[in-house]
Amino acid sequence: MFRFHKTKDIITVFHKASSPASVRVANLLKQVSANASEPATEDQASDHTPQTDPKRQEFDLEITESAPTPDQLKSILEYVGTGKISSVISGASSEKDALRKFKESNDNFKRPVVVDWNNGKAVASESDSEILKMLKDLKKE
Repeated sequence: MFRFHKTKDIITVFHKASSPASVRVANLLKQVSANASEPATEDQASDHTPQTDPKRQEFDLEITESAPTPDQLKSILEYVGTGKISSVISGASSEKDALRKFKESNDNFKRPVVVDWNNGKAVASESDSEILKMLKDLKKE
C-alpha cells in the first residue's frame, strides 16, 4: 500500500545575536534538532540501531535575525493568544495595538520567539521548559 510520508515540521527562531538569552535558545534548539535526527542517544553510543520510540519528531530548524513579515506576526500573535501579546510586542495590549507598534518599529518585536508553523504554536520566552514542552508536543507520524 502506498503511504504519503509526513513532511518535517518547520520551527523558526526569531533570534537576536546580541542577546545572550536568544543565543542560548538558538543553541538549545540546534541541540534538540540534532538529537531528534540521531538514531542513537548518548547512552546507546555503541548501539546504532534506530530507536523504537524517539523522544520527539525530527524538524527543520530555521534561525533568522530578520523580523517577521506582518502576516507572520499576525500568525504568531494568534498562536501565543491574546493574554501573551505583550510577550511578543513590547507594550502591546491587543493584536491591533501590536501590529501598529510593530509597524512603527521592528525593535518593538521581542526576541527570542520560537514558532512551530505546522502545528500553530509559538513561545515568546527564553524559558527552556516552555520551549521543550512545545517541541515535545509535536505530533508523531
